[in-house]
Amino acid sequence: MRCKFLWAGALLLAASVQADFAGTGELGLVVNRGNSETEAANARLELLWNTEQWENEATAVGVYASDSGETSANRFTLANTLNYNLSERSYIGGALRYDRDKFSSFRYQSSVAASYGYRVWMGEPHSLTIEAGPGYQFNEIRATGRTENQAIARALLDYRWQISESTELTNRLLVESGSENTFLENSLALTVAINSRVALGSGVTVRHNTDVQPGSEKTDTLTTLSLAYNFGSAAE
Repeated sequence: MRCKFLWAGALLLAASVQADFAGTGELGLVVNRGNSETEAANARLELLWNTEQWENEATAVGVYASDSGETSANRFTLANTLNYNLSERSYIGGALRYDRDKFSSFRYQSSVAASYGYRVWMGEPHSLTIEAGPGYQFNEIRATGRTENQAIARALLDYRWQISESTELTNRLLVESGSENTFLENSLALTVAINSRVALGSGVTVRHNTDVQPGSEKTDTLTTLSLAYNFGSAAE
C-alpha cells in the first residue's frame, strides 16, 4: 500500500515539470471457440516524460486468461522510475513497483529503490543501460496473510537493438535480491513498425521467485502477440 502512494507521488511530480511527453499502448487478444473455450488478453501502457535533466517512465501491465469459464491468469503491475541526469551517460534515480497476481504465492509484491545508472552504449544500432542500488521490498504471503518485508539490492539491465528502420529488439532484466526472496523478471520483445504510430509486437516475459509456498511454481512464462499504438512525441 505504501508503494501505491509513493508511485502516485512520483507521477504527480513528473506531471508538474514541463517536459516532452510520449507514450505507447499495447493490446493483445485471443478468443477460441469450439471443443474448448479460451479467452486471453494482455494490455500495456507506457508513459514517458523527458526534460534535459529529468526522465520519468510510468508503466501499467495487465494479463487475464480463462479456460472454459475458469480464470487461469489474473495479474497487473504498476511501475514508475524517476531519474536525474548527472551527465550524458550517468544518472541517479528512484524506482517503484507494485505487482498483484491472483495465482502467485504472494498476494502482492512491491518495492522501492534508489539507483545509480550508467548508459554503457548510446545511439544506434545498439544501446545498453545498467542500474544498481539499494531498496526495500514489501510482500504479502497469500497462504498465511503474513507480510514479509526485506532490504534488497536492485539491478536492472536494459538492452536495445535497432535491427532496421522498422524493427527493434529489446531485452530488460530486473533483479531484486534479498535474504528472504529474490525476484527476477526478464522481458524480451520484438517490435515491427507499420508506420510512425502503429506497430506489431511479440514478446516473452519470464518471472522467477526463489522462495515460494509449497504447490506453487517458482517460474512463470508469458508469451504475447500485440498491436501497439504510439502517441505524443513518440509518433512524430
